[in-house]
Amino acid sequence: MWRFTSLAAVAAVATGLLPWDETSDVTRRMAPILLFLVAITVLAELAEVAMVFDIAAREAVHLARGRTPVLFLLVAGLATLTTILLGLDTTAVLLTPVVLSLAAQLQLSPLPFAMVTVWLANTASLLLPVSNLTNLLALRRLHLSPHEFFTRMWLPTVVSVVLTVVVLGLRYHRDLRGAYEVPQHPGVTDRLLFVLTTLACLGLVPGIMLGGDPTIVVTVAAAALVVVFAVRRRAALRFGLLPWRLTLFVLGLALVVETVLRHGGDRVVAAVTREGDGLGTMLDVAGVGAVSSNLLNNLPAYLVVEPDAAGGGPSRLLALLIGTNVGPLVLLWGSLATLLWRERCKARGVEVSARHFAAMGLLGVPIVLVASTAALSLT
Repeated sequence: MWRFTSLAAVAAVATGLLPWDETSDVTRRMAPILLFLVAITVLAELAEVAMVFDIAAREAVHLARGRTPVLFLLVAGLATLTTILLGLDTTAVLLTPVVLSLAAQLQLSPLPFAMVTVWLANTASLLLPVSNLTNLLALRRLHLSPHEFFTRMWLPTVVSVVLTVVVLGLRYHRDLRGAYEVPQHPGVTDRLLFVLTTLACLGLVPGIMLGGDPTIVVTVAAAALVVVFAVRRRAALRFGLLPWRLTLFVLGLALVVETVLRHGGDRVVAAVTREGDGLGTMLDVAGVGAVSSNLLNNLPAYLVVEPDAAGGGPSRLLALLIGTNVGPLVLLWGSLATLLWRERCKARGVEVSARHFAAMGLLGVPIVLVASTAALSLT
């Protein structure tokens, strides 16, 4: 996918479909986003090495005391926290294998745990700028502070997370009956490394909410953690930590979308959304974001609709975030996180069919989308 997108971007620039000055503008705008993507990926990968996700999941197993419904709720809380702090892709890639491994060890049905993880990877990604790349793009477009962003999005996040857990809990209630035997609690290999890594992850919230630029805060945290690992576990520092393919994909995608907008794409978007910033218009924009995310993938969908949404005020653009963050849960290619999640499920022998995934999405997404957008109108 990254090769195709990169080649398309190169072709657009080489043929003049996207002039060089606009190419430079897009690249400058995306530079902080790409730096953030590299830093958050390194931070998350090192957190996995330090067993942050494993230990958190084991603690959930022990706190639930053998009660499967309680474990489901605790896993939901862990997925929510991981998404908010480290982004939806981290939840999909790093938390999913841990959760599925625990389900297998405890002889529980993996489907409810797999589904709640991927759903919350998307629906919990509204709260902070670091939770989703689209949030970071919107923050910079609207020139909001992280605190202002949080103030507008906390209620939609609460609504989307609670409804996600309720909808999935009701759908899979039969799989969540019964109890499991609580295993012995294993120790931590390197307690100091675990503690410092956990602090680096948790420290993102105060760093950002106190006014720090999200890219700078995450980069500093990642750099500090690299220094810690250089002292404690140098072998973990490898070139593979850097998400260079994903970085090329995101930059190439931004250039391709800019080319599409330049040649009439903006007029198509404007034709399907109403003007204004009332609840009806916000639902329109959220709906367009959700449908286009499922058809195209959420990141290009956001980039295509963003110019039109931003022209109508903050509420429209934040409604678009709800559409592109909460909405892409009908088709498996709706978000990169969902595609990565499915790969991790297959690797663990858990097969979630496109039909089952779509049926769950068609049932739950409209409920979560409308309620979250209504909650946004109240902030």
